[in-house]
Amino acid sequence: MALATSPPADLAPPRDVATDAAGLGRVRASAFVAPGLALVAIFLVFPALWTLYLGLTNYRLTGIAAARPKFVGLDNYATALGDQEFLNALWLTLLYVLGSAVIGQTILGFVLAWTMRTVHRTVRTVVESLVMLAWILPSSVVAFLWIAMLDRDSGTLNALLGTPGMAWLIDHPLLSIVVFNTWRGTAFSMLLFSAALGAVPPSQLETARMAGASGWQQLRDVVFPHIRGHILTNLLLISLWTFNDFSPYLITAGGPDNRSETLPIFVYQTAIFDGQLGFGTAISLLMLLINLVLAVVYLRLLRERRS
Repeated sequence: MALATSPPADLAPPRDVATDAAGLGRVRASAFVAPGLALVAIFLVFPALWTLYLGLTNYRLTGIAAARPKFVGLDNYATALGDQEFLNALWLTLLYVLGSAVIGQTILGFVLAWTMRTVHRTVRTVVESLVMLAWILPSSVVAFLWIAMLDRDSGTLNALLGTPGMAWLIDHPLLSIVVFNTWRGTAFSMLLFSAALGAVPPSQLETARMAGASGWQQLRDVVFPHIRGHILTNLLLISLWTFNDFSPYLITAGGPDNRSETLPIFVYQTAIFDGQLGFGTAISLLMLLINLVLAVVYLRLLRERRS
């Protein structure tokens, strides 16, 4: 019985000959990847580790704590979880996400996408252009337009409703920023749902219509099962964007009396105005954990759909 033996040394491939598909070899391939890895380390890994460190210290913008910060462990996190202002900002942020992203942008975006399927092409082009215009305009420009519209003395909304002197930004600050963000961000949901509805088989809708199904029954039994994944994807993305949205600061600056102070604004006020960088960093990391929880929930729902 013949025994397997290693090939002679003169038949073995030289050590410096590349064996990968690209023909680069390990050393040259590493040289190509090194600049990208260096950029990731500088702009992602190091800031992440530095942020984790700051959240465990009493680091401040000025004073002794800026020059010689002390390690305080998890005290910042314990302080935040027991701080009524933080809990109020968290509650307002959840209401902001629910009203603007989950209810406002998702429902309005779907209604626009569903309605635009059957209207005249010219009308569809005009509506889509107006919605896209709200999306591509800079946040500062949109904020100025809404401040002018909601102005107490000469605002457009008061003129249309016949309610002179109504101070929308003071009496209804949270509602104002919810409507503002819904108007500004609906374009993404509309475009995503328009693409999703294009994949729904028209034959199934026609069969349901001929069987006497109402409009709601067609949506429930035919459309929604086909686009459920798109709905969850849309909810995931706009929920994360809205949760971390800073643009309400341009409208109300978190006021009056912190009634529209969402978490991004609270972090800005704490870290920049109050100078508590360590405490503000800890709150930012808590926001990151909440974002991860939201992402995991949506991803589990997507996985259940595919299984």
